[in-house]
Amino acid sequence: MKKPTIGKLCFVFWSCCLVVNAQAVESQVWSETDIALLRLHWIGSLPELQDDPTNKYADNPAVAKFGQKLFFDTRFSANGKVACASCHVPEKYFTDGLAKSKGVGEASRSAPSILGIAYSPWFFWDGRSDSLWSQALAPLESAVEHGGDRSQYVRIIYNDDSYKKAYESLFGELPDISDSRSFPLTAGPVADQASNERWQGMSEKDRRAITRVFVNIGKAIAAYARLLMPTASRFDQYVEALLNSESAGGNILTNDEVAGLKLFIGKAMCITCHQGPLFTNNSFHNVGTPDPATIKPKYLPPILHVLKDKPALDEGRYKGIRQVLQSEFNCLNEYSDAKEGDCAELKFASTKHTATLGAFKVPSLRNVAETAPYMHSGQFSSLAEVLEHYNTAPRAHIGHNELLPLNLKQRELEQIEAFLHSLSSPPGVAADLLKKP
Repeated sequence: MKKPTIGKLCFVFWSCCLVVNAQAVESQVWSETDIALLRLHWIGSLPELQDDPTNKYADNPAVAKFGQKLFFDTRFSANGKVACASCHVPEKYFTDGLAKSKGVGEASRSAPSILGIAYSPWFFWDGRSDSLWSQALAPLESAVEHGGDRSQYVRIIYNDDSYKKAYESLFGELPDISDSRSFPLTAGPVADQASNERWQGMSEKDRRAITRVFVNIGKAIAAYARLLMPTASRFDQYVEALLNSESAGGNILTNDEVAGLKLFIGKAMCITCHQGPLFTNNSFHNVGTPDPATIKPKYLPPILHVLKDKPALDEGRYKGIRQVLQSEFNCLNEYSDAKEGDCAELKFASTKHTATLGAFKVPSLRNVAETAPYMHSGQFSSLAEVLEHYNTAPRAHIGHNELLPLNLKQRELEQIEAFLHSLSSPPGVAADLLKKP
């Protein structure tokens, strides 16, 4: 058999390169409809942040600075070791990398990133708060997160000269709580029975005075959280290049990332829920995520799986919407600064069993490659596991799974995962805001 000459080998290699390059160029071609979709998800399309009608201090820089101090202060916990920043760690994109966050105890869910959270109308995985400030208050009195109570926290402000001076310059005079008979050192409507009894023993006037200061603590933390935003990623740079030129976005994204992006906005239907500049529709969906209550510990003998008490299944939004409707801190409550007509989200929120049971909030996908584990209780440790779940769409353990099987090939799943890595970028926050002032 005659061996091919060097010239023929070079010709074959050159021809293959032409084919590969042609395929690469083809992969970068976008229709006008595609480009419109890409523009929709480009960070440059993120609208200006609207005022928060429930919080008149939301955009006050001095209040935000005060809130920053509170965010990093571990004194605001039962054991003096837990701060907001313990679960929302700046170096970890304001998450903690845990399946179930740990404060004074272990929570039942993970701590999502709060970059860009100010754009959301609902907070927590189940949406049980409808304002950023009311969300900030709940962990403070949670038995497994900060573990304290509102009287304890107000007393910290009252006894700390720096805090007291700052508070009164922003919110007005603090109530006189020096009489511990009228104002117990620790008291609040919390799970701890002794603290709760002391709270119930206080006069209504005194309870309201404490609660007002407690609410202002939340509003200050919310003002700080509104400053936490994502920045442009390689995906955004790619889209901007497309919008500014008829040519493709150069080498900003790899061919696999571009292929994954095309699947993301097309065949894989990811933008059904992950839409807009923050890659979330801020709504709630049941995607059949396995509930931790249904996952059997591998180390238990089979007989103990039967005997072991199983916790109740997480009802998600079904329970969350009922909690926010009853909350003392919702948009319609006296502690909200909202006016009549401002609370449409709350007034018209769905409480239907079929639409809310087992549904959880759609998280932003910005920095998703940096914020494992995934889902509301960290059920999946990798993006590959998440994509496989979406690809097969298993039956939901509670409620109805809205997903349909994608039946994508393994190569396509890998390309979508590659694209998701292009959404990573540093927080768009000044360095001095990323630490305790």
